[in-house]
Amino acid sequence: MTERRETGRGRRDTQSRGRPPAKPETKLEDGERIAKYLAHAGIYSRREAETLISEGKVMVNGERLDSPAVKVTARDQIKVRGQIVRPPEATRMWMYHKPAGLITATRDPEGRSTIFDHLPKSLPRVVTVGRLDLTTEGLLLLTNDGELARKMELPATGLERHYRARAHGRVTDEALKDLKTGVVVDGVEYASIDATLERTTGTNNWLHVVLREGKNREVRKALAAVGLTVNRLIRIKYGPFELAELASGALEEVPADKLVHILGDGMETQRMSRPSQRQGSRRPGNRSNGRPSRPNGPRSGPPRRKK
Repeated sequence: MTERRETGRGRRDTQSRGRPPAKPETKLEDGERIAKYLAHAGIYSRREAETLISEGKVMVNGERLDSPAVKVTARDQIKVRGQIVRPPEATRMWMYHKPAGLITATRDPEGRSTIFDHLPKSLPRVVTVGRLDLTTEGLLLLTNDGELARKMELPATGLERHYRARAHGRVTDEALKDLKTGVVVDGVEYASIDATLERTTGTNNWLHVVLREGKNREVRKALAAVGLTVNRLIRIKYGPFELAELASGALEEVPADKLVHILGDGMETQRMSRPSQRQGSRRPGNRSNGRPSRPNGPRSGPPRRKK
């Protein structure tokens, strides 16, 4: 947890007796910027928070802010539009088995169903780690920590995304080598993709695909560039988190006390270092056994489904 911002008291000297104490100065070196704090609290994005500040709708300890440069801590009283803002909750993460046919967005202009239409209403405000397109299914990570989501999405972190792709076409050693070298599609360069042929059924092939960037529709576009048309795509692993036997449409929370260990120190955020105030409590989307996420390798077959 960040330290309390020390405001101190105004000092009186012998020449200022009878006058009100000087207004305490804000120490900007402590805490975190107000817009970032509000984003971490899961209420607004940083840009939305900055807009509210410019409109004079944010108050800290009874004073209306006119600058987003002010830093605050959990011990400051913060109000937005007259409502008190609670301190950011400790980092939480969920694994969700996204079914095909859902949009990865809070709302869709075309009125299509989104993942949030199917998630528990008791779930706090969360963001997705990356996205899965409409017809792609499989593992989608959710978190209430925007900083963590951004870190996990960056190619520089080196987190691998594993997929099982069913594709129509002829798989050749040359095609797999081209993917490994990197392909260019419509002027967009795609980094090295590891693709392995698992089996062939008629004119369809199952491939295990590993990438490290996660650009928009990367698997589909890259495979199309080597003559393969993807007709089913399942994400089975993201970094250390694996889909395994998580049923389609199911949600499972990663135990908070194991999150830092699973991700490693390089992924730790400010909120992750704060002790959870709800350890041991039941949370929405938990399974009864509360087992940890799975840092093991990907499964060799597709998720099991009832016929």
